[in-house]
Amino acid sequence: MGLPIPNSKLGMWLFLGTEIMFFTAFIGTYIVYRIGSPGWPTDPEVTHIRVWAGGLNTFVLILSSYFVVVAHEAMGHEKYTKAFRFMVATFGLAVVFLGIKGYEYYGKITHDILPGHVAESEPQAMNKALVELKAAVAGTGLGELREELTELKNEAAAASADERDSIDGQIADTEARIAALAPFEDAYKKLKDDVSAGTVSALHGAGGFDERLAAIQEAHPAANSVHEPHVILYGNLFASVYFLMTGFHAIHVIVGMIMFAVVIWVGWQQMSALAGWHDYVENIGLYWHFVDLVWIFLFPLIYII
Repeated sequence: MGLPIPNSKLGMWLFLGTEIMFFTAFIGTYIVYRIGSPGWPTDPEVTHIRVWAGGLNTFVLILSSYFVVVAHEAMGHEKYTKAFRFMVATFGLAVVFLGIKGYEYYGKITHDILPGHVAESEPQAMNKALVELKAAVAGTGLGELREELTELKNEAAAASADERDSIDGQIADTEARIAALAPFEDAYKKLKDDVSAGTVSALHGAGGFDERLAAIQEAHPAANSVHEPHVILYGNLFASVYFLMTGFHAIHVIVGMIMFAVVIWVGWQQMSALAGWHDYVENIGLYWHFVDLVWIFLFPLIYII
């Protein structure tokens, strides 16, 4: 009774039905946000979207889906060695996909385009840069050097005449290091005070915040860790939906790789053992086609439109 298909295949179709609803919720929410947010960031140079990388990943997934079809057909003809090779090739293409996606994520992280990190107005951009500049000053160890100087002076006060020479040398060295770093701290405090007083109120332009920051970075290389201050309207919302949708898709790719790894391991141990894995290969092929289909929707929505 019922449909003339294996229970495993019916279960996979039911599962894919829930997955369709899952990603439809993401895509639908993205479309609503995108249409309802005038000024949504679309410039790839601003959002650091790499269209070529998304396009290449699209080709990689489509090719991997073709390889799955060939592997499934080979299983049907009992050509297990051929099926094994194409499943390995599919696994390899999945690794390539994740590698390219990792490259894209690295670009977002490097430019700090992360949810909750993006400045959406000029005051936010300046305050964000000041926070990072403060962290850069703290990273120089200036505070620790001052504490060390205080301890050395206390030791010198209680030291004997023979010990004083050595301690005085350490004091002189520490004071020299503090003197070299103090102008960096002074420049940060001056810029912060000017922003608070309204003397520097514009992000760009002559004497703007970006020029002042660039001058500090030129004089003090330690400040190069500060991200270039820029404004991305709706940037946090963009980053949220980007990482949410592509992240969940990447998780599905990893799950597919695990399923392929299982049957690849079986074939690696004994090629003839693949004879009992025909339905399994067909089911993971259905899953992989779904993963490919989702990306075909995500690519134009996020990368092109």
